[in-house]
Amino acid sequence: MISPVRAACPTPAAPPPALVAPARLRTLEMRNRIWLAPMCQYMVETRDGVPTDWHLMHLGARAAGGFGLLITEATAVTPSGRISPQDVGIWNDEQVTAWRRITDFCHAQGAAMAVQLAHAGRKASTWPALPQFASRRGSIPEFAGGWHPVGPTGEPFPGLEVPDALTVAQIGELVEDFAAATDRALAAGFDAIELHFAHGYLVHEFLSPLVNARTDAYGGDAAGRHRLALEITTAVRERWPADRPLIVRLSATDWIDGGWDVQQSIALARELEQLGVDALHISTGGAVSADITAVPEYQVGFARTLRDAVDVPVAAVGIITEPTAAQAILDRGDADFIAVGRVALREPSWPQRAAHELGVRDASFYPGPYHRGMW
Repeated sequence: MISPVRAACPTPAAPPPALVAPARLRTLEMRNRIWLAPMCQYMVETRDGVPTDWHLMHLGARAAGGFGLLITEATAVTPSGRISPQDVGIWNDEQVTAWRRITDFCHAQGAAMAVQLAHAGRKASTWPALPQFASRRGSIPEFAGGWHPVGPTGEPFPGLEVPDALTVAQIGELVEDFAAATDRALAAGFDAIELHFAHGYLVHEFLSPLVNARTDAYGGDAAGRHRLALEITTAVRERWPADRPLIVRLSATDWIDGGWDVQQSIALARELEQLGVDALHISTGGAVSADITAVPEYQVGFARTLRDAVDVPVAAVGIITEPTAAQAILDRGDADFIAVGRVALREPSWPQRAAHELGVRDASFYPGPYHRGMW
């Protein structure tokens, strides 16, 4: 007797490795867990804060290269908040129009877009980190196009101009600058906002006990030093649509005893979580001069510590250059997202290589004209 032919049941496809699998924050869908870390380009040669064709090319190439989320370079909420005169901003409508051109293009390539809202504080008005300015260091004098920086106190960052200490009234204006920039970010087509509370810029200056020596409501104990960060977060979250994610970038440590450290970061992170922050992007350092040994994955342990302490996803960054290493970070539970920076300057299509090396062939990582070049 001949047995009837039975149709074979298809074997379910194995899920893709987490690095190259889709992910979500609130209602924002990302095609993978790879973020482009913010990196200053110093390419606004007209010094008006308006992003240029360079920024379209830089971000657009990485959108075409398969990144899940692109985070802009530090984008100043006010002219005096720029790190250098050649930085981008989002304090006026001309900038909004220019950003909209970029977000529209990147969306068409399948990438989600976040803007990093920033104020450089006492580290503002410095020479751009470009080869043509290699012989120049420190603050740009006003006669050369610089301006006077501000900070929590009049204590300067080593080698930079002495800042003016912000008054309480000026702090209130600054919070409103972030709120107004939030409205412009929405008009510019951004899907997410990242607040830059790291690297020794203004908010980190208020957080660090090595920098913030104020004796009023914005200094002293942890509550005082946290106040500016919490006020900005509250103002932005109130203005940002409820379905769109809010990310905060933190420096987890100053790398110096007596400074900002991981336990203080945990305390702040828990407060930020209560205010509606959806993810943390963990870096380190920048508030004061410190001896930091930067080796591959040197900041990942801080991301793991924060991830274990809060209930929001965490992104790890810091010399993560190989796809297998990035996937291992996710497999270990050290982080939920991987942000890459310098390697992305060398390889705009790093996510495409990552998918290939992890055994995934996915056409969604490539724009149509590039399908012939798939790994």
